[in-house]
Amino acid sequence: MVTTTATNRAAAAQHAAGRDHIVVFPFMAKGHTLPLLHFATALSVHHKSLRVTMVTTPANLAFARSRLPSSVRLAVLPFPSLPPLPAGVESTDALPSPALYPTFLRATALLRDPFAELMASLSSPSPPLVLVSDFFLGFTHRIAADANVRRVVFHGMSCFSMAISKSLIASGPPPPGCDDFHVPRMPEHVRITAAEVPDTIAKISDLEDPVVRFVMDDIGESDVRSWGVLVNSFVTLDQDYIAPFESFYQPDARAWLAGPLFLAAGEEEEEEEELDPESCLSWLDKTTRPVVYVSFGTQAHVPDKQLDELACGLVQSGHPFLWAVRSETWSSPVDVGPHGRVVRGWVPQRSVLAHRAVEGFVSHCGWNSVMERLAAGKPVLAWPMMAEQQLNAKHVADIIGAGVRMNVVDSKVVLDRAEVEKMVRRLMDAGSKEGREMRGRAAWARQEAKVAVSDGGTSRMALLKLVDELQGSYDRDVTVGKQMDKTEA
Repeated sequence: MVTTTATNRAAAAQHAAGRDHIVVFPFMAKGHTLPLLHFATALSVHHKSLRVTMVTTPANLAFARSRLPSSVRLAVLPFPSLPPLPAGVESTDALPSPALYPTFLRATALLRDPFAELMASLSSPSPPLVLVSDFFLGFTHRIAADANVRRVVFHGMSCFSMAISKSLIASGPPPPGCDDFHVPRMPEHVRITAAEVPDTIAKISDLEDPVVRFVMDDIGESDVRSWGVLVNSFVTLDQDYIAPFESFYQPDARAWLAGPLFLAAGEEEEEEEELDPESCLSWLDKTTRPVVYVSFGTQAHVPDKQLDELACGLVQSGHPFLWAVRSETWSSPVDVGPHGRVVRGWVPQRSVLAHRAVEGFVSHCGWNSVMERLAAGKPVLAWPMMAEQQLNAKHVADIIGAGVRMNVVDSKVVLDRAEVEKMVRRLMDAGSKEGREMRGRAAWARQEAKVAVSDGGTSRMALLKLVDELQGSYDRDVTVGKQMDKTEA
């Protein structure tokens, strides 16, 4: 027995030495991939002695390479074939229909074997320091554990939204129609309505639902058994919700708030000539009145009838607007005139939000967009569409006070042009008491975000301490091995 323990101790010592490699594996959706690209970049900037490998698939390779420094290696796994998913569709934003989303999830689970082979190839002469992988990729937890590698999980959400979601899964969501529900484990001020519960959680007991089935079968306990959680947020934004969130994980696990990750990577704005194919910034340069920017992200499907009402409401508001439209087939029913701009190509959103002309943002409140507009100090008209976006809207508009919310009770109900006009005018009224207050809170968030990623800031320190703690955790394994050796001798 002494010999076996000594052998294990020697193996642990070997594993602790020379661990300078971090492997990052994002889920194949732009909202999940982009922050991990920024994380990989931040590691290469602030931990120059580390090697970083980003895992991707063929159709996502060009996107990843264009947003990473050359110091970050890319490892490409073949994307599984799973009809009726079309060949070459390897990201959720490329899905031809939302109905294919469950099939896409099942296809990503088939990456298990190729990823296991990759991890085996990366474990010589010593295993990686850590695997940072998306919670959707539940199979990565076991593969990392088998390789004696810590796994840090990433959700792409705030502590606020994640803690609420986990609490509702554990205790059950509020009954339909409930408009004042205190979320267990959360501070008393966190009260939600039934309409604010994410769709998948509202259906969590429906085991016939394919997304719920995937969450139960393929993610299961892999998330809460992770060594830690990487969070794209910063302490002053989420400090009241960190402890409730961490309480759902194993006792020694902690949340590492290192955001906004694009600021941590040193990327405040995109390169205009390279990433502004529609010349949005030059159009903004020419405007003389405050502009409202409109975007609902890369994944939300907005029906044509709602786009029609939004177009009419924007024009009737009288405010100049820049609108990023995802649909390739919709056309505006009204002439947007010289003060309206509708674009369908890539929009450099961070640079647009930072532009002096933009004074308001109509947004679906995906968490990346929340981080970008808070970092820019711009107020939001929150128009949640899916997933945890209702919770994000509550967080930033109702609790932080940096915006207002559309009255979205059911995302399938079309909001008319009069409501759009009224709410856009409310957002853009900088002279009203409400307008001054929301702009003051947005400016506060901007300052806090910049402080967090600066030298000595909470996010900068989290990024540095994460690596130190990981390296120390393997050293503790060696210490435990020595103690066991002495005891059993």
